[in-house]
Amino acid sequence: MYLCPLKIKKNMGRILALDYGRKRVGVAVTDPLQLIASRLTTIATHEIWDFLSEYLQKEDVETLVIGYPVQLNNEPSESIRYINPFLKKFRKLYPDMPVKQIDERFTSKMAFQSMIDAGLRKKSRQDKAMVDAVSATIILQSYLEENKYKK
Repeated sequence: MYLCPLKIKKNMGRILALDYGRKRVGVAVTDPLQLIASRLTTIATHEIWDFLSEYLQKEDVETLVIGYPVQLNNEPSESIRYINPFLKKFRKLYPDMPVKQIDERFTSKMAFQSMIDAGLRKKSRQDKAMVDAVSATIILQSYLEENKYKK
């Protein structure tokens, strides 16, 4: 019996997502086939460059997805003040890596609700680092869903 092999894009890299905040950055990543978004970690914002340098050296990442803060009236939120300088520096350091910005409205609320749905205790749900990592995962999952038919 002959099985037809799946056609899989060779050298497909992971997609890295950030929920960039003033104090912490939630980080999520896809599997190498870009099918599943998983929470990776939360790091202090002042440690982001060391983290990215180390992570991007050891993992094959093809795209960065970042939550872009937008208000209900579609205007950028106040937190854009610290996200834009980050994006400018990232693009300078990694000019060949595509950067995709995803509307992050309600991701913290969605993260909190998903933690409740998963049965996490109240103490765990109050862990802001956990909420940030789950938010990054939601941002990444949104990106994957938006782009699943575009490849």
